[in-house]
Amino acid sequence: MKLYVTPLAIAICLPLVGCGGSSEVGGGNTTPSVPDEPTVPEEPGEPVDPSCSAPKDLIFKLASDDGAHKVGFGPENAIDGSIDSDSRWSSEGIGKQITFSLSSPSILNSLSLYWLNNTERSTYYDVAISTDNVTWQDVVTGGNSDNATGTPEFIDISDTLHQDIQYLRVTGNGNSESNWNSLIEITALGCNDEEVTEPVEDLNPSLPPSANFDLQDWYLSIPTDTDNSGTADSIKESELNNGYENNEYFYTGADGGMVFKSPIYGYKTSANTTYVRTELREMLRRGNTSIKTQGVNKNNWVFSSAPSSAQTAAGGVNGELFATLAVNHVTTTGDAYQIGRVIIGQIHANDDEPIRLYYRKLPNNQNGAIYFAHESRNASSDDWVEMIGSRSDNASNPADGIALDEKFSYRIKVVANMLYVTIYREGKDQVTASYNMSSSSYDDADQYMYFKAGVYNQNKSGDDDDYVQATFYVLNNSHDGYNP
Repeated sequence: MKLYVTPLAIAICLPLVGCGGSSEVGGGNTTPSVPDEPTVPEEPGEPVDPSCSAPKDLIFKLASDDGAHKVGFGPENAIDGSIDSDSRWSSEGIGKQITFSLSSPSILNSLSLYWLNNTERSTYYDVAISTDNVTWQDVVTGGNSDNATGTPEFIDISDTLHQDIQYLRVTGNGNSESNWNSLIEITALGCNDEEVTEPVEDLNPSLPPSANFDLQDWYLSIPTDTDNSGTADSIKESELNNGYENNEYFYTGADGGMVFKSPIYGYKTSANTTYVRTELREMLRRGNTSIKTQGVNKNNWVFSSAPSSAQTAAGGVNGELFATLAVNHVTTTGDAYQIGRVIIGQIHANDDEPIRLYYRKLPNNQNGAIYFAHESRNASSDDWVEMIGSRSDNASNPADGIALDEKFSYRIKVVANMLYVTIYREGKDQVTASYNMSSSSYDDADQYMYFKAGVYNQNKSGDDDDYVQATFYVLNNSHDGYNP
């Protein structure tokens, strides 16, 4: 059976610190691209959310300009999903325009513009929107990007609903250093009746997990101790990706999914660890054991807000983890504050955790909640963000929660100091939360990151036979500059 989930083309525009070179050399494109002919958009359907109270990422299908852009830096680069500074639109001159067409008429809620070298210079620009590519309405005039904060140019127009918008136009008026206009990426949030899906390939239940998933990027912590070390076993990348299974804790389920099961009591990963887990740890070295597990090196990744020396040394910059899964079982015994909770995804740093993503279902509730914790290096307690339902020990049943065995997807994405988490469910609006990590000091030169996924049992007080279990159907990790 195929599962269909709504993907996030996360296209939140955020700055890369030290994108490189503020100077630009001219050179016109000798083959001009032709802007769209004015057209009347197709009759829109009734939006899923007419008030656009839950905006989603809108998809751009086309970008065009007057053809005079710098060679290799055409308009298509501004909608390719890449935040690499070499993938941008660059055109020299005052009043240079780039026009974008959305994939369908939409209610427009907000825009983000990611300008080149936005921590070093201000960019001057205007923005207009249109339903037909003929009549235009200004939404920004005399825009001046803020080079002090290094944050994206976020344009909120939610106060007045702009419906049936098909086209957006950005007019570049140079920058504080020159007449160049360089836009790395544009993104938009809004609402439409478009259902975008991506198929999940069929999984073979007769094969081990590594035959259905590429696990060369991971090692597995499992609550056994076959080497008599006194701590949990670690199954390294090559062994894991060569057919490894454990018929109790890590195996292929009857539907082909990758099953993770963790008891309450078992071997832990270290003496400092409180809870038991069956969990994958990201390993960008892909089996090259000459690269150390820890450190700012080719095994781990860093934020793009980290110093350029750290970005060069790391295996990747920024990160995105996408997973489709179903939580099959949570604990029902033990202390009230521990019952029913399990961590299903993480970003781990040297010693702390920028995010721990939780699923929790209480025994008397039909549905479970989703929330996450952010651990700052500079704070004594975690910050908590509730996304679906409540993390409370006595929470009522979340009507829009997630039941056991219900498939859903999550995406964890970091760009610079911004953390984005999105939850997807078939037939329901996506739920997105963000967290600004600028004050958490994860962009220091010595801080490295890695993703974790699986089940990290958050109960240490229940019955001996109690456990948590989840089945994963998709697991993808990616980073800027990382090409496995």
